[in-house]
Formats: sequence, C-alpha cells, structure tokens
Amino acid sequence: MSANTTARTARRRTLRMAVAALTAAAGLTLTACSGSDAAGTEPSGQSDAGRAIESSGAGSSAKAQGSGAAAGSGAKAGTTAGAAGRQTGGANAAGGGGAGSGVERCHSSGLKAAFATGEDAAPDPNAGGSTTTSVVLTNKGSRTCKIGGFPGVDLKSENGGERWSLARSSAKPGSITLGPGDSTDFTINVAMTKEDKGFYQPAWADITPPNETKSITIKWPWGTLVDQRGATHPATFVNPIG
Repeated sequence: MSANTTARTARRRTLRMAVAALTAAAGLTLTACSGSDAAGTEPSGQSDAGRAIESSGAGSSAKAQGSGAAAGSGAKAGTTAGAAGRQTGGANAAGGGGAGSGVERCHSSGLKAAFATGEDAAPDPNAGGSTTTSVVLTNKGSRTCKIGGFPGVDLKSENGGERWSLARSSAKPGSITLGPGDSTDFTINVAMTKEDKGFYQPAWADITPPNETKSITIKWPWGTLVDQRGATHPATFVNPIG
C-alpha cells in the first residue's frame, strides 16, 4: 500500500471516529436535555403529587395533632379532675380521720342544757294550741366535741311519778361540731292547753344527749300540755339537734 493510500485511510478513520464522537456527544446532549425536561416535568408532577401528599399529610398531621390536642386536653382534664377527686377524697378522708381520731362525741358531763326563754322564745306562757319550744345545748368543757341525732326527752311531773317519754319526729338528723363555749339547739313541738281536764303538767325535763345514758335535768318553764301520753301520733314530740 502506498503512502498516499495509507494517509487517506487514516484520515477516513479519523473522520469516522470524529463523526462517531460527535454523534455520541449529540446523543448525550439529547439525553441530558430529555433528562432535564423530565426532571422539569416530573418534579412538577411530583411536586403536585408531593404537595397533595404533603397537604394530605399535613391535614392528617393537623387532624392528628388536633385529636392529640383534644385527647391531651381530655387527658389533662381527666387528670386534673382525677387529681381534684383525689384531693377531695383526701380532704374528706383527712376530715373523717380528724373527726374520728381528734373529735369525740359530746358527753352529758360536758354539756349544759337550758330552755330558750326571753322575749323571742316560744311558746308564750299564756298560749294555747300547737307551738314549739327550744332546748339549747352548750359545750361547757375545754375540748371540741361532736353532737348529732335525736336527744331523749322525758317530761316528769312535780313528784316524778308521772313520766312522759316524748316520741321523735320523722325529720332527718344531722350533726354539728361544738368548740368550747359553742351552742346548738333542738326544738320540741308542744300542744299547749288551758283546759282543766285531759292535761299534763310537766315540772321537769330530763334531756339525754344522743348516744349517752346520763341525762341533764332542767326545769319546765311553760304551762300545761294536752295529755297524749298514750297517743299513736302525739302533737308533742322531739325534733333532731340542729
């Protein structure tokens, strides 16, 4: 082969290689452009989808957070309510414990009893018919005590031979704590009479505090009562303390 022929063959081979290189470069350029377009298009689509997902996710998150907040609030409220309940229960328990361990019931020996008298006191000594009178109980001791329920009231004649244990009303009893010098009272419904027949004239009243056996005797300050000692539902009866 001549030198000219060898040179032409080398130039053609170089040209083919150059064309191939240009073609490959063009292909890469086109691929890059296509990829760029896809990147420009797909991210847009992905962005929309992404935004939809994010939006949906954000909504779910917000909803979840809202639910979480509500649940949190509910839990917090429940916890607070529970704590308040526990505190209330504790306070009650403490109060009950204090009452049980530190405050005993009032005993007859630590109480003073007296009928309420004076301008505003009832009944009027000259009254007739149904009315009420009050018995005041005062803590004369040096300690606090608790009293509640129905006291026992026994009326006695002058010589003590005719005794009348008064019935109790249907009222619901309560209780009260008395500090030293404090007082409470209870009422007695009485049926007064001026008749000279069928009457009962008390001279004394034995007052027995609730849960006690020893009574406190006080003078009866009023007039005569309708004698209903044998009646099923007498008009003279005792009401609870307080």
